[in-house]
Amino acid sequence: MRHLLSTEDLDKSDAIRILDTAEEMAAVSEREVKKLPVLRGRTVVNLFFEDSTRTRISFEAAAKRLSADVINFAAKGSSVSKGESLKDTAQTLEAMGADAVVIRHWASGAPARLATSDWIDAAVVNAGDGTHEHPTQALLDAFTMRRNWARVNGTGSAGSDLAGMKVAIVGDVLHSRVARSNLWLLRTLGADVTLVAPPTLLPVGVEHWPCTVSYDLDETLAGGPDAVMILRVQGERMNAAFFPSTREYSRRWGFDDRRLAALDAAGAKETIIMHPGPMNRGLEISAAAADSPRSTVLQQVRNGVSVRMAALYLLLSGDSTPAAPTQEANR
Repeated sequence: MRHLLSTEDLDKSDAIRILDTAEEMAAVSEREVKKLPVLRGRTVVNLFFEDSTRTRISFEAAAKRLSADVINFAAKGSSVSKGESLKDTAQTLEAMGADAVVIRHWASGAPARLATSDWIDAAVVNAGDGTHEHPTQALLDAFTMRRNWARVNGTGSAGSDLAGMKVAIVGDVLHSRVARSNLWLLRTLGADVTLVAPPTLLPVGVEHWPCTVSYDLDETLAGGPDAVMILRVQGERMNAAFFPSTREYSRRWGFDDRRLAALDAAGAKETIIMHPGPMNRGLEISAAAADSPRSTVLQQVRNGVSVRMAALYLLLSGDSTPAAPTQEANR
C-alpha cells in the first residue's frame, strides 16, 4: 500500500488487513506504555488546510504512539495565507524529509493530486478532501461496527467482515465525505446500506450508487437496522436553503428522543447509534441519543487512534504482517 486516498480503492482483503492491524494496535493502546518503536526516525506531517480537532489530534497521537516525529502544519498563519501553492508547500515538506503527509484540504481531489505528482516522494493519507472522501473515518467506523457485530454474533472480530449487517446512514449525504467513504467500504465488507435524507441533501446520480435510498427515517428504523449513522448537517458548506427550517429537519430526519424510545420499544437492543462528530445536539441528534448506551461516539474516537496507527504502520513500515506490532512490542 503506497497511499491511502479512498475507500473505493480498497478491496476486501486490503480493508480487512487494515482492520486486523488496528486490532493489534488497539491491544497496544491498552497497555501501560502505549508506544511502539516501529516508526522511529520517520517523520509524519499533518498538513491541514481546513479546521479540525478530532482528526488532527487522532493522527498526531497515532504517529507518536508509533514513535514517529510529528510536524503539525496549519494553513492559517502559514505562507498559504500569503498565496503559497500546494506544490510549493509540498516541495518544502519534501526538502524537510517528510516520510508521510496526512492532508486535509477544502478541494476535492487535492490528496490524489499530491500523491500522483512528482512534488513529493512521501506516502499520502487523505484526511478529508472537500465533499469527496474521508477514508480513515470510514475505516474507524467499520472497525467500530465490526467489533459490535462480532459481539452480537458471538464471534471474534479479527478476520471477519460485515456480511449481513444492515446500516442506515442518515442526514446530509450531499456534503458528506464520510457518507461516501463509508458507503464504498461497507459495501466492500458485505453490509447492506440505506441512505436516508431529504431529496435536496442527496447527490445527483445517487440512484446508481450501491445502496437503497429512503426519504423516511421512521420507515427505515422500523426495518431494524443494526447500526444508524447520523451525519452532521454541514451548514458551512451550504450556499442555499436545503430544508425549510432546522426545526423541520430535526422533526423529520433528526434522531430525537422519540425515535430513541421507538428503538427501545421495538426491542432492537443491539442497534447502535453512530456519529462521526462534531455533533449538532438538538438538530441531527438529541442529547439523550448521543449519550445513550447505544451510542458509540466515544468508541469511534478511541478506535480512530488505533485505525490511524494501523494505516501509518502499513504505509511506512513495509511490513505486511499484522501481528508484527505486538511481536515488536514484546521484545
